[in-house]
Amino acid sequence: MLHLEQIKNNRNLVNQIDWDMTPEEAVRLYLEWGNNWARGNYVIRSKEDVSHYFVVDTWGKVPKIFLIRRNSDEAKELAEIDMPDDLKQQFLNSIGHHRGVYAIEGEIKTWLKKQFNLLN
Repeated sequence: MLHLEQIKNNRNLVNQIDWDMTPEEAVRLYLEWGNNWARGNYVIRSKEDVSHYFVVDTWGKVPKIFLIRRNSDEAKELAEIDMPDDLKQQFLNSIGHHRGVYAIEGEIKTWLKKQFNLLN
């Protein structure tokens, strides 16, 4: 599994990240092919169509950020990233401390983009 520094040093991978992809959208695109005509212009045509995106997973003792590589065959966790304690607590409070897999947004998305030098 990759570490944050390894992702930072792989500009090709960083450039492939879809910062707007959500876990729900990934399921719709890659697992519910018949539903794809209804929204957007992006249509999955083959197993070579791939998305890279981040999620926050709260099923463990502490929330973690995962970089996911998804195609129609599988969702593979490429990296596991620890977030700062203040972000962990803020995120858990925002979701009512529920367990699940969530899209990155707000401060977490901003923090990640800063890690990859995508924001000033």
